Amino acid sequence: MLSKKTKYGLKALAFIARNQSDSPVPVNEIAKHEKIPQKFLESILLTLRKAGILSSKKGKHGGYYLRQPATEVKMTDVMRVLEGPIAMVPCVSLNFYEKCDDCPDEDQCSVNKLMIMIRDNTLKVLRDNTLADLSNIKS
Repeated sequence: MLSKKTKYGLKALAFIARNQSDSPVPVNEIAKHEKIPQKFLESILLTLRKAGILSSKKGKHGGYYLRQPATEVKMTDVMRVLEGPIAMVPCVSLNFYEKCDDCPDEDQCSVNKLMIMIRDNTLKVLRDNTLADLSNIKS
């Protein structure tokens, strides 16, 4: 299940992508329009800034803006920053692999095989979509 952090992060990024012009988008504007608690949103946006997806500007006309065009922000990158590993179990994770303690043989494990199929299909959807797709922005 998608966490609120990730859901709010995706909504905020889409709002920024749709409303970014020459000036950054203020946090209070995002929070109000997307109905996201402002303190929680600030934490999410800080995480995205630290990951290099967003940049920010302080001051009266401050706010957040995308570091690259929305067409270049892959959903795999956003999901990994906000949600963590994409795989549902660690034994099929591409970036965070761990052997399951209760599994004697991954090659014979039916759960492992199913989770690989789910991971691969999820990755395909996330790789094939960018923030521009999520935001309905024409390139």
